[in-house]
Amino acid sequence: MSAGERLRRLEEEVAERSLQALLVTAPANVRYLTGFSGSNGLLLVPAADGGQALGLDRPLFVTDFRYESQAEQEVGAAAPECERAIAPGELTEAVSSLLSERLSSPSDGATAARLGFDDRDMSVARHRRMAELLEQAPVELSACGGVVERLREVKDEQEQRRIAAAAKLADQALSQTLAQGLIGRTERQVAIDLEGRMRALGAEGASFPTIVAAGAHGALPHAQPRDVEIRAGELVTIDWGAILDGYCSDCTRTYAAGRPSEHAREIYELVLAAQMAGLQALSPGRSGRAVDADARSVIEEAGLGERFGHGLGHGVGLEIHEGPRLSKTASEEPLRAGTVVTVEPGVYLPGELGVRIEDLVVLLDDGHRNLSSLPKELTAID
Repeated sequence: MSAGERLRRLEEEVAERSLQALLVTAPANVRYLTGFSGSNGLLLVPAADGGQALGLDRPLFVTDFRYESQAEQEVGAAAPECERAIAPGELTEAVSSLLSERLSSPSDGATAARLGFDDRDMSVARHRRMAELLEQAPVELSACGGVVERLREVKDEQEQRRIAAAAKLADQALSQTLAQGLIGRTERQVAIDLEGRMRALGAEGASFPTIVAAGAHGALPHAQPRDVEIRAGELVTIDWGAILDGYCSDCTRTYAAGRPSEHAREIYELVLAAQMAGLQALSPGRSGRAVDADARSVIEEAGLGERFGHGLGHGVGLEIHEGPRLSKTASEEPLRAGTVVTVEPGVYLPGELGVRIEDLVVLLDDGHRNLSSLPKELTAID
């Protein structure tokens, strides 16, 4: 799907919400709609039935001087229908001033134009400043967080290919890292090695700080790699991902450094059973809450439900954490084909060990496709 098609879908959504335009400020949303990969840009998208009430006849992309050439290349190629402007200073202030200049003061009894903004992204201070600058213009600011994110949940074929390519690259990098062994290396050494190999294979970077956690440290779901050597007999949880062409991957595997204890094997097999149950339950039409419940019940029946405290999974795309969610508190709304989500149950025993197994999957009309290729049986790595 082209950026132009995405813009048209959003223009229709803006009209359905009785807005005259939507101000898009979150970088991932701006990139999704325009192809712009810089760090400072925003987009004004008029409603499909016209944004004339705000002086707009087509989408307006705004950035600063640093990105003038980049915007010409990226936005000009991906979304040529956008008007482009270079603004001095803070962008939301520049857009507010621009709208004030284009609009005349409202006459008595005139209805103010409704300008939507992303209240999930915009700070209170920026909103206050916009309201001040638009005070004399016939504009009403309307909170509309999540509109673009909802469109982004369903990935088109090109997006799916990019995420699959990022997952393939990340899997290759870990295979190379594991070939160097685990025992005697520090968690930090393994993490640095893995991230370097992803870069060497063409990744723009890691999609999040790599987690390498051995032994009792694995009981921390978001453990930070330490300058501590991995010892024989420990389980080692590795959670990693790559960014390629702007899209993220996410995967977790837990390995045995040498020969694991029988207790460690039992916990591992329990988590694997829960992960397989989650995958089996995953299909369009089911809710994220229901899928989470199916996987979680496996761990709860083993008496360790309280040791699985996070959600089963989340969407992945331009950002590492997107909708939809798979969790106890997730929406009851049915999952849709084209969404890409993780399935990652875990059991964390403080002072002992942790196990997490995670795959990245895309939902299809008749089930799902697994983008994670590495084996999931407990593997010993010396």
